[in-house]
Amino acid sequence: MPVAVITGASRGLGRALAMELARRQWTLVLDARGADDLSAVQARLSGGQHHAFAGDVTDPTHRAKLVDAARSAGGASLLINNASTLGASPLPPFADLAPATYVEILQVNLVAPMALTAALLPQLRSGQGRVLNISSDAAVEPYETWGGYGSSKAALDHASRVLAAEEPALRVYSLDPGDMRTRMHQDAFPGEDISDRPEPEAVVPAVLSLLAGKLPSGRYRAGELKSEAA
Repeated sequence: MPVAVITGASRGLGRALAMELARRQWTLVLDARGADDLSAVQARLSGGQHHAFAGDVTDPTHRAKLVDAARSAGGASLLINNASTLGASPLPPFADLAPATYVEILQVNLVAPMALTAALLPQLRSGQGRVLNISSDAAVEPYETWGGYGSSKAALDHASRVLAAEEPALRVYSLDPGDMRTRMHQDAFPGEDISDRPEPEAVVPAVLSLLAGKLPSGRYRAGELKSEAA
């Protein structure tokens, strides 16, 4: 069975992708900060043995556990860097963004995913693997108060492009999934009704089409991808 490493897998899009890939007989190595939520996801997964590690993806020791687990499972052919942070809620203007908070955003949204990717490269190369970095429209649109998060995702987009140039045997994707009804999206809009946003599960077919297809490395929007049939 193919092996996928998914960060931020305890809720939102990460959880939805974990559930679907497990249904499709992938072996999963999952990460999230919340141990209880992650255990609940692991308990619901179908298929074979799956591995879940609660911890902080910015911690090198924690990342090493994910890499070792993937290697023991047969080697990762897919990495989904989904874990992200807004840094603060409500989102502040750039002028009010605390430097320490900005550093945290960059560590979680940029440094950690690229460090995990680098650590998994030997496995991904051997299987002509794929890297999927979850981006945002905030990476390309100058939304007020989204400067910290948006700039971290813009940097992740560019890091993805560089990695794709350096690793032509891999497929390296940045994906803007669009608005979703998630806890993070609610935190970005505290007190607002976000019930009109689609559930993360609605994005999964488009993601699967990207992972299963032959599109070249690059940045894509989920709404522009053809959904793969179940």
